[in-house]
Amino acid sequence: MENSTSTSTGNDKQHKGAGKLINKATIVFLVIFIATLWGISVIKKEMGLDKSVAENDAPAAQADSDTTGDKVVADAGTSPAAATSGEDTHTAAPLPQSTEQARPEIVSEESAHPAEEVAPEDTAHKGSQPEATEHVAAGAKAQDLPDHEPAATEPATHLPTPEAERALPKHVPVAPPTEDTAHAPAADAHAAAPATVHRAKGVAFVEAVIKPLHYELEERFWQWRPNDILNFSDNVNNFQLGVLEVTRRTAIILAERISRTGSTDSFDPNLENAMNWFMIKADKYWFPSPESKYSDGLEEWRHYLEKLEKGNANFYTRADNLIPLLRAYENLLGSCDENLVKSKEENGEEVSFFQADDYFYYSQGVASTMAIILEAVHHDFIAILKSRHGEDLLHHAIESCRHASHIQPWIITEGSLSGILANHRANMAAPISHARFYLGQLIKTLST
Repeated sequence: MENSTSTSTGNDKQHKGAGKLINKATIVFLVIFIATLWGISVIKKEMGLDKSVAENDAPAAQADSDTTGDKVVADAGTSPAAATSGEDTHTAAPLPQSTEQARPEIVSEESAHPAEEVAPEDTAHKGSQPEATEHVAAGAKAQDLPDHEPAATEPATHLPTPEAERALPKHVPVAPPTEDTAHAPAADAHAAAPATVHRAKGVAFVEAVIKPLHYELEERFWQWRPNDILNFSDNVNNFQLGVLEVTRRTAIILAERISRTGSTDSFDPNLENAMNWFMIKADKYWFPSPESKYSDGLEEWRHYLEKLEKGNANFYTRADNLIPLLRAYENLLGSCDENLVKSKEENGEEVSFFQADDYFYYSQGVASTMAIILEAVHHDFIAILKSRHGEDLLHHAIESCRHASHIQPWIITEGSLSGILANHRANMAAPISHARFYLGQLIKTLST
């Protein structure tokens, strides 16, 4: 009895356990089934939406694929590696139906004609150096194939290759270079340089000597004024006298030293005549008038200039030819410096307001004319200046003369050096003194 009772109790427990398992399996199955149905419905909805969007975007996608296909195919025509392989291992973006249908024929045509498609497009679509190296290697491999005969194909129908697509930048439209853009940098790089005109030695110097006095005689308003009967502009008069004095001293040195090799050489007749004409007194009214003789002197210099250009006259650029000119300028600047700094005249009287005005403009005329001539000296005597390291000294002398010529007060005042009003004579004396100092140092440099 006890055994039967225990056996029945064990069977009941087994039945109950099996029932629980069945119930759990049923619940799990139902859950999976419901989830599957829900997932299927969601997928169907999404597929329906995607289908509608795809139908709406089909025209735009087809236009974009056509444009991209043309651009990629144009670059793909430069890759002989794809042509020799004859295999298309990469699937490009969706193409129009007509292009997909023509694809087998195009690939076979490319595999049959690998070598000819490099030449027409290679110059227009050059990629990076590694890609160019691969193209050359593939082209060499293609030439070794005996079964293929080269033939011309139309690059516009080529399919994109993996190498060409990898070479394209992301999200950047690629346009083939036009003929103008391809050759524009080369044209700029090979632009013709302006031709330099060689001038004979001395031409620049003689032109510079002519220029200041020619301006005073011909181009300035009222022209030459020191010999006018009615004197209304003493400032310009004294400026013109300063220009004349520099011209006279230059004429002497040019005739005696620069155009001659030594004391036994003959004078140039044009330079000798010019030197004489410039010695006419500046305030003489007529018989002869200074304007006419000064113009004759400039004309004699122009004849000498023509002979220089033709090689029929002498102009020497040695140190012993230049030093006398610089020493004459140094002496003239020293005289101007003394007149600018002195407080009393030779008779013991104080320097008057009107006399201070005359000293100022005379020194300014000297400095402005000297600056023009010294620049020409730098041009024609550059070899000797470089060999003696005198360029900097000459440059400082020129700058000092320029500084003096740019002082342009409305009224010349003779104020005390410690007063409120300016002392314009002292202002002019500073650059004049500097120019004289640098010319003196240049003379010493050229003499050693």
